[in-house]
Amino acid sequence: MAAHRNPSISVTQAEQDFAMVTRIAEQEGRAVIFENDRPKYMLIDLDNAPVIDMTDDEKIDFVAARILKRFKPAFLELAK
Repeated sequence: MAAHRNPSISVTQAEQDFAMVTRIAEQEGRAVIFENDRPKYMLIDLDNAPVIDMTDDEKIDFVAARILKRFKPAFLELAK
């Protein structure tokens, strides 16, 4: 696949070929997904993107915090 100077893709294209979106993100560090001609989502390659420069431990902490926040009521119920 050729390099993408503007790593953007439509929502429709992303739905049809998510593997292509991940390839763009791997090559460019990110892929911007547009909806109604406006940027709506961004897929970031966390291993290679300069946008987010985190260590592996920081990435794990970030994801863990999001999971705990999202499912806190369930975790509290299970802790009873």
